[in-house]
Amino acid sequence: MKLAAIDIGSNAIRFQVTNVINYDGELSYKRLEYIRFPLRLGDDVFKHHIIGTEKEDRFFRLMNAFKLLIDLYEVDDYYACATSAMRESNNGRNIVQKVRELLGLHIHIIDGDEEAKFINNVVLKDLSQDTFLHIDVGGGSTELNIIQNRVNLDSQSFKLGSVRTLEQTSAHSETGKMTAWISVKLGEHATNIQAIGTGGNIQKLYELSYKSTKERLADITKLEPTLEYLKNLSHHDKINKLRLNPDRADVIVPAGNIYLNAMKAANAKTILIPDVGLKDGIMQMLYEKHIPDSLLGL
Repeated sequence: MKLAAIDIGSNAIRFQVTNVINYDGELSYKRLEYIRFPLRLGDDVFKHHIIGTEKEDRFFRLMNAFKLLIDLYEVDDYYACATSAMRESNNGRNIVQKVRELLGLHIHIIDGDEEAKFINNVVLKDLSQDTFLHIDVGGGSTELNIIQNRVNLDSQSFKLGSVRTLEQTSAHSETGKMTAWISVKLGEHATNIQAIGTGGNIQKLYELSYKSTKERLADITKLEPTLEYLKNLSHHDKINKLRLNPDRADVIVPAGNIYLNAMKAANAKTILIPDVGLKDGIMQMLYEKHIPDSLLGL
């Protein structure tokens, strides 16, 4: 079964086609295509509350390319979703409607709770019976989940993201709201917390902090010096010395601050960094939707 996911974020747009294979009861996912395109919709939205004409035109062309790939791969099902930038844009729903009418591509504008649920579903599977704070930092929002014994106890979305922090001055007050929420909600668990981080920036911060990235576990004492080092580097050096993509170079520090502030509020010393994201949650949802068909046909 071939499935496709489109994740329309505030900093970048991701597209993936996956072949889901069920052989002798063992499920595996083989990635056939993956594209990350740096169309930063949050630039327009967090400044002017609309997606400008130039970004809208590029967005249409990108969606047309993805629709062609969906057709060429003969995908059985797909799901496209847009997060904070599109849902906060005054013309976001009009753009989504035009894409549907002209390209036949249906885009769902999802809220923070839905976004967190998608990611949480793939994170929960491999956790131990402990208490975790799951931190997912995107371009426009941060989703937090408190997990205990593989059950999601509480969730909250904050208007705090890597791109939004660049464009707006409300980051300090929203950070205060986030850390206060963590302190109140964790309560007596606050001395025994393991953090989980998802998102491209924590992945990159981890890669820059450790020579080997097999363990997927990072200590805050390793992440903090790396973040300080990045703060002192120019944008030019981040791109040329560290080989960061331009759209990663300017957001990794504000994103890193969000992760570390959340960890400190939770008294979490380490953070688990699974290699999963929204697109993986979408793939799981699509597969589960087709379980009866797949059991018969694969």
